[in-house]
Amino acid sequence: MNIRVRFLPDDVTIDAELGEPLLDVAERAGVLIPTGCLMGSCHACTVELEDGEVIRACISSVSPGREEMIINLYSDPTW
Repeated sequence: MNIRVRFLPDDVTIDAELGEPLLDVAERAGVLIPTGCLMGSCHACTVELEDGEVIRACISSVSPGREEMIINLYSDPTW
């Protein structure tokens, strides 16, 4: 099953499979999500979902329960 993933603020949309790692989806879409440790500890890859939930993209994947996943990208000036 595919879910539409939309990256804001640039409004880039791509179809992704359930369970596909978010960093892989972003790379296929040409969207850069900064990374550091790739284990979720450094918080460099922090993004926010449309409902306000903050997640770390390096340890997250496309999750079920929605037709579209909206991801708000923002940059941390310390990275």
